[in-house]
Amino acid sequence: MRFYRKLSVFAFMSVFVMASNAHAAERVLRIGIEAAYPPFAFKTPDNKLVGFDYDIGEALCAKLNATCKWIEIEFDGLIPSLKVKKIDAAISSVSITEERLKSVDFTSSYYRLPARVVARKNGGIENVTSDLADKRIGVQRATNFDRYATERFEPAGAKIIKYGSQNEVFLDLLSGRLDAALAGSVAVEEGLFKVSGGSDYHFVGEPFTEEKYFGTGAGIAVRKNDPLAQELSQALAAIRADGTYDSIRKKYFQYDISGE
Repeated sequence: MRFYRKLSVFAFMSVFVMASNAHAAERVLRIGIEAAYPPFAFKTPDNKLVGFDYDIGEALCAKLNATCKWIEIEFDGLIPSLKVKKIDAAISSVSITEERLKSVDFTSSYYRLPARVVARKNGGIENVTSDLADKRIGVQRATNFDRYATERFEPAGAKIIKYGSQNEVFLDLLSGRLDAALAGSVAVEEGLFKVSGGSDYHFVGEPFTEEKYFGTGAGIAVRKNDPLAQELSQALAAIRADGTYDSIRKKYFQYDISGE
């Protein structure tokens, strides 16, 4: 009898452990991402989501024994989607700024790159401080580039044209409907310089890094007071330490973007 009692207890504990492990494996994190910002997030010809942000997210979910459920959202809808609990986090090159910290929390930064003005070579814009009057400057709506251009370039006489995605900005720049654009340096290098006709364009002026507008790097946004921010920050530290971060970085960039 005692043998059977022990066997029953052992069987119960085995089932309990298996159920606990299954529960841990079932953790799902709903991650918001804008899939139109190469090389950080974009779609392959067969409609597969790829990119630096995507790979970082997958690595973090693996560290947390969770599954990433990717939800595609336009950039200006990411923070509102967090607030209404449509997503648990946004991994989509969201800059950590004082303004955004009023409404969401962030993890530690996972990369930092400057903003640049890009224009057609010999197109009449050679000096950012003096050549923008009456020029049409494209920006992606609700980004730090939008805010900077609106507050700094518009008073100088520029007309700021706002778009739903960075790809739309580049398409209108290539077609001649814009005179210049303000965007992240890598987004310009990958999304404009490397496409047909992109060699006709160049950076104008110095990089923009003012923290008031461009923050302290890109972080992962979560809801206010959500402990997920600390979990994801710890997972970021772990993938930096074990080499996963650098392995992902080398797939997309030949230089350090960590900002450390």
